[in-house]
Amino acid sequence: MEIGIVGLQKSGKTTVFNALSKGYADINPSSASATKPNLGIAKVQDSRLRPLEDMFHPKKTVPAEVKYIDFPKAPEGLTKAQGIAGDFLNLLQKTDALLHVVRAFQEPSVPHVDGSVEPHRDLDAMNLELAFADLAILERRVERLESELKNVKATEREGKLREHAALDRIKGEMENEVPIREQQLSDEESKLLANFQFLTAKPMLIVWNIGEDDVAQAAELEENLKQQYSKQGVEIVVLCGKLEMDLAKMDDEESEEFRKDMGLQKPGLQRAISSSYQLLGLVSFFTVGADEVRAWTIDRDIPAVKAAAKIHTDIERGFIRAEIISYDHMLECGSLAEGKKRGLLRLEGKTYKVQDGDIINFLFNV
Repeated sequence: MEIGIVGLQKSGKTTVFNALSKGYADINPSSASATKPNLGIAKVQDSRLRPLEDMFHPKKTVPAEVKYIDFPKAPEGLTKAQGIAGDFLNLLQKTDALLHVVRAFQEPSVPHVDGSVEPHRDLDAMNLELAFADLAILERRVERLESELKNVKATEREGKLREHAALDRIKGEMENEVPIREQQLSDEESKLLANFQFLTAKPMLIVWNIGEDDVAQAAELEENLKQQYSKQGVEIVVLCGKLEMDLAKMDDEESEEFRKDMGLQKPGLQRAISSSYQLLGLVSFFTVGADEVRAWTIDRDIPAVKAAAKIHTDIERGFIRAEIISYDHMLECGSLAEGKKRGLLRLEGKTYKVQDGDIINFLFNV
């Protein structure tokens, strides 16, 4: 899973990036490095891994991972009505989702680029920038189709007319401030848009970046904001990026003790990843053994043969069947042998839809 981090300048994007990835990216980069992206990998803290470790005592445990991509400084023109373009656009288009950092903290030493801190205004401004980028692509494609239709072959005309009508309708809705993720698309339209990688079609996690003085009200604020902004393909998390970045530098025990003393919620990393999973419709399955216990991230309800491909394409190619036991049943049984004895370790074929928490051993032959 790759998540691209966006936000206006001075919003705390890189601070949040460091909190999520436990990174050390410069939050005040020099002009020479200000346009280079920061890349970070976050280990997903899944509470189900520890009990599996206790059962199998593996040589290593491998959690699922999330890749974050952040630009320390927004490209020139990002706060103007010019849209996002160039390498920045290409990078964002390749991501699975967007994480939008919205500044909601007051800090005189970090003046807001627009002179005042107004998070709702900034949220709307960035949404417009994402829409401008998509509209520019749509307009170019519609214009090209109109040119092609003047001399198109009769056998190709109907297909191009359908594409033109679909793109023109989608463009019209976007001009009425309806992002693609919220539009009602037919299967044909969804297939048509897949190759464009539109930004407003991607799921978005809004991170409301508050100051330390507002941490005590974070849960209440988050609930209110969810009522306002949560909708299809959009979720919101409230956190203090600066505090989360400082906590990420501590060891786990020290960080946990500090959180308890302050009455904080679970780490922003966990909450952000949980929300990202929900947005993208992702789940995790596990492979276990004496060598390794590992979590694998997959789309919800994909068939077992496709889940096997996440491990290796040879397993997909030579798939025979899958031995599966749910995580809850595994805890009840305490071992695979006991699960088999009770009939809870079952055999499934290629089309079985993998569920969150399934523990799987793939049988294959190549």
